[in-house]
Amino acid sequence: MHIRSALIAALTAAVTASTLTAAAGHAAAADDEGTCSQQVSIRGYSDALDKTSFQGTFVGNLSALAVDRHGHISALSDRSLLFGLDRSLTPASVVSLADEAGQPLDSEGIVIDRDGTRLVSSETEPSVRRYSADGTLLARLPVPANLGVESAGGGIRNRTFEGLTMDRAGRTLTASMEGWLRSDGIDTRRFQTWQRQSDGEFAVGPQYAYVAEKGYGISEIAATHDGRYLVLERSFAADVGWTAKLYLADPESASDVTSVNSLTSTQQDVRFMGRTLLADLSDCPAGDAVSKVPHQRNPLIGNIEGMAITEAHGKRLRVLMVTDDDESATSITRLFAMDVRLPCR
Repeated sequence: MHIRSALIAALTAAVTASTLTAAAGHAAAADDEGTCSQQVSIRGYSDALDKTSFQGTFVGNLSALAVDRHGHISALSDRSLLFGLDRSLTPASVVSLADEAGQPLDSEGIVIDRDGTRLVSSETEPSVRRYSADGTLLARLPVPANLGVESAGGGIRNRTFEGLTMDRAGRTLTASMEGWLRSDGIDTRRFQTWQRQSDGEFAVGPQYAYVAEKGYGISEIAATHDGRYLVLERSFAADVGWTAKLYLADPESASDVTSVNSLTSTQQDVRFMGRTLLADLSDCPAGDAVSKVPHQRNPLIGNIEGMAITEAHGKRLRVLMVTDDDESATSITRLFAMDVRLPCR
């Protein structure tokens, strides 16, 4: 995706402004500024949204980010709220979302389609629904039965469609499962795709298998320009707090596992997506970031839930991430800007 030059300038200015503290500002002099790995560096972060409100609505519980073709950024709350952010990355609008019965969603992923409608995933059923810009429910996409939480070997409630992304051409929509199916090994994850048809609607496409880090769940994915995925895995442990790792996944040679009833990471008859570690985000310089989470090893890191590619120039990407504060006094809503350099295929 390419953001309009004005928004690029605004984002760059925000990254270096006083409200977006340089993440490497107090890092050791020997380190390159913001460097997490050879592929990833932190541009900066902002806690300006933390524990704020907009039009009487709490701004928090943010689980996903999306950019439309005009460069406007939206932030999705898992409490069925969708915020539109202005060029200073502060709320400019908010709409409520609901299911067919008028009930709130456990909304976790968002894609803004080329016509401006919003595709939103919920990890309850799981589901993907289409909404107008004002929050009106328009349609619901079909989901394979093997992923449903009501299926005997299917998804685990609140561990299903956490990530959602669309390729740059607008032809393939992909949702990632946060956790494993009951019938699968605990380190396996499934990615479900949909293909756009001639009438503009999406039909169920191939399902791919992915092996996750032990103890980690997939919190978000973002499609790159060359058909691969940025995959954000994150975990929590009492003795280290939150940790997160950024991977690059490649479905090019992966099997369609829709009809595979049980997956294990050692299966010889299944081709899993290729997976490359880009950075352990715990290795990023923390600078003067603070955390209220007990025993948080790297205070820069929190419960990172949302990720969007806001700018792409060849293999160089600008990525925006956000943490979910869970409306908790010990957690922070934090926006990250980072640069990512993709390795060759």
